[in-house]
Amino acid sequence: MSEENQEQTAGAAPSRRKVIGWGGAGLALGAAAAGGAVALAGDGEGTAPVADTGAAVPFHGPHQAGIATAVQDRLHFAAFDVKTKDRAELVQLLKDWTRAAERMTAGAEVGEGAYGGLPEAPPDDTGEALGLKPSRLTLTIGFGPTLFDGRFGLKDKRPGALVELPKFPGDNLDPARSGGDLCVQACADDPQVAVHAIRNLARIGFGKVAVRWSQLGFGKTSSTTPDAQTPRNLFGFKDGTRNIAGTETERLAKHVWVSGKDAAGAAAWMDGGSYLVARRIRMNVETWDRTPLGEQEDIFGRDKREGAPVGKAKEHDEPFLKAMKPDSHVRLAHPDTNGGATILRRGYSFTDGTDGLGRLDAGLFFLAYQKDVRTGFIPVQTSLGRADALNEYIQHVGSALFAVPPGVRDKDDWWGRALFS
Repeated sequence: MSEENQEQTAGAAPSRRKVIGWGGAGLALGAAAAGGAVALAGDGEGTAPVADTGAAVPFHGPHQAGIATAVQDRLHFAAFDVKTKDRAELVQLLKDWTRAAERMTAGAEVGEGAYGGLPEAPPDDTGEALGLKPSRLTLTIGFGPTLFDGRFGLKDKRPGALVELPKFPGDNLDPARSGGDLCVQACADDPQVAVHAIRNLARIGFGKVAVRWSQLGFGKTSSTTPDAQTPRNLFGFKDGTRNIAGTETERLAKHVWVSGKDAAGAAAWMDGGSYLVARRIRMNVETWDRTPLGEQEDIFGRDKREGAPVGKAKEHDEPFLKAMKPDSHVRLAHPDTNGGATILRRGYSFTDGTDGLGRLDAGLFFLAYQKDVRTGFIPVQTSLGRADALNEYIQHVGSALFAVPPGVRDKDDWWGRALFS
């Protein structure tokens, strides 16, 4: 958890089956013809207003959608282990996944669809999203450090920024909920659309990849849209007040997107990409719920109602860090405490039943994008892990790092093409 954020809304769009397309331009034209006032961000970078939660986000662009894109309401995140040892087979899978992602994000069925084919063969699409709108579905792929272990001839292409994350103070990581060769982040305003997307990619990959772990998320805890209400986390506090907005192109270039000069030599394939840290953070909500309000506010360094920093009146007032307690969360997470370290957050809340002791298995699924984790997440989490008063109420139980390649430029491009070229 850290100190950054803001968000956006959306409205009513054409039906899933009637308005389809491989890219986004045809879909946008169809929406206009259908009378839907839909404005789309076509380069994976902006957060243009969307008239309807059913609208589609274009798949093609210089950056992958799902990073600076307006944060959707629901998440299904999956990490995969690659089972095939054949490089050509992995490349073909990435091509097949790209074509399927193009269709699903545009509101179309995978392949030949969910029905109408040969009765003797399973359909290409599982069918649970039939009749549903695209729901601003975005699919974002990443490559983990273990993909560069030599199996596929990629060892020399591992970027320097794709490091092994250190063990931070207080970590209690479950290996079964950590790591992965590949990841896919599916975000949408309809949970069934997000789940359908991951399910169909896993189905296409059967025999070549296997799901290592996955996480469902709800109630976004961060936003990339200016001038919208800041979301609250499960502790009831506004979360991510100072997040990078999708419209802040200079901050995105400085802190999120990898440029050619950042990705020299063998790592040039990352030009236009980013690095993703995923952390499953268990929140001890029962203990927190018995903590006095004043203590809660001291721990965060903000008041609970408005979200204003200590000594200030409004949420977006510039915080005076020295007025906060030395171990307050906001103070320790702030860029001024961490040499300017700044990340873009896309976290979600989760509840996964109980832990067998009558306590909710609930918390924050933290997602952070940055240009380099060595100057982004690592210094921030090191500061928080050492002294954050919030550590009494949370524990990091899952962790992964992925190199997120640039966007798919057109219908002839595919996820990871530059890496495997």
